[in-house]
Amino acid sequence: MQTIGLVGGMSWESTAVYYRDLNVGVQDRLGGLSSPKLVLSTVDFAELTALEDADRWPQIGDLLTDAARGVAQGGADFLLLCTTTFHKVADQVEAAVDIPLLHLGDVVAEEVRSQGVTRVGFIGTTVAMSDGFFADRLGRHGLETVMPDPRHHELLNSAIYDELVHGRVVDATRRRVLGVLEELWDVGVGGVLLGCTELELLIKQADADLPVYPCTTLHVNAALDRALAP
Repeated sequence: MQTIGLVGGMSWESTAVYYRDLNVGVQDRLGGLSSPKLVLSTVDFAELTALEDADRWPQIGDLLTDAARGVAQGGADFLLLCTTTFHKVADQVEAAVDIPLLHLGDVVAEEVRSQGVTRVGFIGTTVAMSDGFFADRLGRHGLETVMPDPRHHELLNSAIYDELVHGRVVDATRRRVLGVLEELWDVGVGGVLLGCTELELLIKQADADLPVYPCTTLHVNAALDRALAP
């Protein structure tokens, strides 16, 4: 079993999902008393969000690079960033460590393309929706990404930062977010990416009429495939 490196804390709710699902996944696959080999470093989310608000992305990259180096020194064989938004600095982090980064965008694109879908909607934080870094990564795999109308960005960002990162799952918010998904469905996407770990706490496939792709779940499964490969 390879050792999985995690850089988390963005938010701790997101990191808890990664930690739980990696453990559940190994238990399901191997049974008995099996659990994954993990090295985890978490950052101060308040510090990162303050830098994000100030548009100081090089400093964010430095903080995540330091955390990734610690994970590598702790014996990890490969690295996951337990976040979507902060994949904006993934290239900077990857270049600074000697272990591979399992990039969320590559994992998601492979899964979506395997189902014959070439046009997807995306919901996440304002940064992830308005900045092209994630859509560009998906585009390398031949995927077209459609973002919600900008008038919905504040709703989605608020749902994440004001509710879900604090563990609050609000039914009224779920209904409004499902309305955003319906608009994306109407413009012809083949499914919608839940482009923030916390959104998986709010939206399940059973809630939606169109396919939804839980990016964190896909990331976890790809990490397990890699860690447990013969």
